[in-house]
Amino acid sequence: MLAIQFDCFGGPEVLTPVELPPPVPGPDEVLIAVEAAGVNFADTHQTDGSYPMAGSFPLVPGSEVVGRTPDGRRVLARVTGGYAQQVVARQTAVLEIPEEVPAAEALALLMQGLTAWHLLRTAARLREGETVVVHAAAGGVGSLAVQLAREFGAGRVLAQVSSPAKAELALRLGADAVVEYPLERKADVILDAGGGPLFGPALHSLAPFGRLVTYGNASREGFPPVDPALLHQLGVSVVGFRLRHALAAPGATNGPLKELFGLVTEGRLKPVTGAGYPLAEARRAHEDLLARRTTGKVVLVP
Repeated sequence: MLAIQFDCFGGPEVLTPVELPPPVPGPDEVLIAVEAAGVNFADTHQTDGSYPMAGSFPLVPGSEVVGRTPDGRRVLARVTGGYAQQVVARQTAVLEIPEEVPAAEALALLMQGLTAWHLLRTAARLREGETVVVHAAAGGVGSLAVQLAREFGAGRVLAQVSSPAKAELALRLGADAVVEYPLERKADVILDAGGGPLFGPALHSLAPFGRLVTYGNASREGFPPVDPALLHQLGVSVVGFRLRHALAAPGATNGPLKELFGLVTEGRLKPVTGAGYPLAEARRAHEDLLARRTTGKVVLVP
């Protein structure tokens, strides 16, 4: 079968198409013929070595797929080694999904959808009427967070984006305005996936009791130090979030996923789907993701 593999850390150039034997499911596992594999920023961090990882080289990246089981069920699954034509998944990590939901939309609800849900509900503890700023508001997580913030009762939803086209998309998704720092009016919640140059201005744009939720380092520029005396002076909080911790908590996956799929079915949530790349072109998918040339959910199609 065709798969994408890397045998050293680096940029997209280390991703190589290879032929591998099909995987064999073990006890409590199921074989899945992959319809589409999701591409996440976390995959680029795994490839360049900036995320801790288990296992040894060579490795197949990818953590999520939509596909079909041998008995014909169409499923969404969390996996290891998703950039492949076939994968195995734990039975407990498989969710049967409707035939009518496009693969890219379903994949958007797994990692990005759960991240957006937990950012607002678990990390920020959003309260009704609060003002929310979403960085990278046209991206996979951001585009869902804009919609969910509105759904969860935010008073104002503000978008921070990197281009006019992405600004237009954020407004179409329900953002009240596109903003730059410094903000004219302080925010209660700011969701930051970038780190780097936006972190400091965002921190100073929080209202008293505001929460800056940091959940990534897409800028690759690292994070400035956070001075507790400054937090005391401003009366604000910095909250770190990583989906891995939420996935390990009882009830933190199936309940939110069912709510997200329900919102999609009712037409109240529209996952933004971006480019679909042939599996063999995973390198190009990573290049476009890192260069901010994508919007919404990016997938690889075997």
